[in-house]
Amino acid sequence: MTEAPSARPFLNLFGRYLREQGLPVTHQREAVAQVVFESEAHLSVDEIERRLRDRGDRIGKATIYRTLDLLVRSRLVEEHDFGEGFKRYEHRLSRQPVHEHLVCLECGKVIEFQAREIAAVEARVQVMHGFLPARHRLEVYGLCRECQEAGVTLPYQGLTCPIDTV
Repeated sequence: MTEAPSARPFLNLFGRYLREQGLPVTHQREAVAQVVFESEAHLSVDEIERRLRDRGDRIGKATIYRTLDLLVRSRLVEEHDFGEGFKRYEHRLSRQPVHEHLVCLECGKVIEFQAREIAAVEARVQVMHGFLPARHRLEVYGLCRECQEAGVTLPYQGLTCPIDTV
């Protein structure tokens, strides 16, 4: 993944949000925010902690979680649950602010893609149902190219019935 050119404008926005909420702008909060803003990846708390440590910042997980909560509430960062048992965090104002996700069930890799067809579907839904879409989320789960090439397969599960008839 490529790195974002500069986190400074987003750190300024986050600082303004904190001040508006009557909260202090601390080194720890700025460090966590900078790691998220500089990345184009979907980071877990463990990945954020590792990147902070690599930079020489020793910030505890509780502080990271609290800062991520503030970043999500500020609407600068989006929280994702891809069914891995933990959440991932993504800078909402990245190079591709509107995008969808492909999630590999084997390695956990998340691939972003854009599809103009989704805007067309939203427009059709609006006309057909008189519904005004505000946002959407599309996540496609499967196997990435690398896992397929490594021979990983998904078991066929067929149709299942939620009621056991035995």
